Amino acid sequence: MYSAVDHQFMSEALAEAQNALYLSNPNPRVGCVIVKDAVVIGRGYTQKVGGPHAEVQALADAKANGFDPVGSTIYVTLEPCNHTGRTPPCVDALIAARPDMVIVAMSDPNPLVGGKGLERLKASGINVRCGLLESEAKALNPGFISRMTRGLPWVRMKIAASLDGKTALPNGQSQWITGPLARADGHHWRAQACAILTGVGTVKEDDPTLNVRDVQTERQPWKIIVDSRLETPLNANVLSKPEASGVILVCASLDSSESQEKAKAFEAIGIEVIAMANAYGKVDLPKLFVYLAKERHMNEIHVEAGFKLNGSLLREDCVDELLLYYAPFFMGGGIGMANISPLTALDQGRDWKIMDQNLFGSDLRVRLAKQ
Repeated sequence: MYSAVDHQFMSEALAEAQNALYLSNPNPRVGCVIVKDAVVIGRGYTQKVGGPHAEVQALADAKANGFDPVGSTIYVTLEPCNHTGRTPPCVDALIAARPDMVIVAMSDPNPLVGGKGLERLKASGINVRCGLLESEAKALNPGFISRMTRGLPWVRMKIAASLDGKTALPNGQSQWITGPLARADGHHWRAQACAILTGVGTVKEDDPTLNVRDVQTERQPWKIIVDSRLETPLNANVLSKPEASGVILVCASLDSSESQEKAKAFEAIGIEVIAMANAYGKVDLPKLFVYLAKERHMNEIHVEAGFKLNGSLLREDCVDELLLYYAPFFMGGGIGMANISPLTALDQGRDWKIMDQNLFGSDLRVRLAKQ
């Protein structure tokens, strides 16, 4: 159904979508190329929220270069939108451009709108095909797909450890287990997340900033701190410059006068405080992720936390992907990756599938997805 030329141009559209990796949240990362007489006449990718989508960007690029898209073939990595949000529907712009064909990598994962954009294009007389390099397109947008289909963000947990699985010395010291190349790769994953999530223990122990520094990005992710009793120090690094992105403190309850006074102090410096308690007086983690997807429209959450919160997230089945960095030495003792209960049988431990493995300097990164 698809030629080698089709594969080539859709690959170029996917490469365009990569340019939106740090930029487009909470919109999906989409790329588009317009081809006429076997030549790319326009390229585009989704801009910041409120800016043009990939198709409109590519049409503008073609026009700026003096090309007419009439009779062209348009390759786009996600079904063009058929509804008005912050921008008009992309299908209207495509229909007005009068291409001969539109080839789409994947349909819209939103079950309420999926397929309607394709139908609009077909009804206007445009030849439409869908499914070329679909798996590659899906791999670009795990969080958007998760939010549309499950009502949950894609939660990625990053852990740096020694070969024997220790993340810190017995005294809590953990900086730095891995080298600079592995740490820079970690910032690549931070940059594409909607938010970076940690626990109050990590804030008090390491005083991290949790911002993106080692890769170029126009957008800083939100910071979310799970802090049941609002014990985060007001002068913590993670709270500095909240206007650069946004900081949310998640506590268990705001019922007491003490907690309300603490919340006011945080809110006075621009920090948002919300309460979500479970039956044990701790933060309700599953409820938190539903809230982040449905109310805050967050696609990917990047977790950099400690032993206790990692264990809670894993026990409550909140984690979709593991991003493990192994440094080539044995620590011999210290703090492990996660506070989880021991297995009673070996066949209970087959929940994760290796997605890929890569070396960053002397450190090994292993990515795993929940099966």
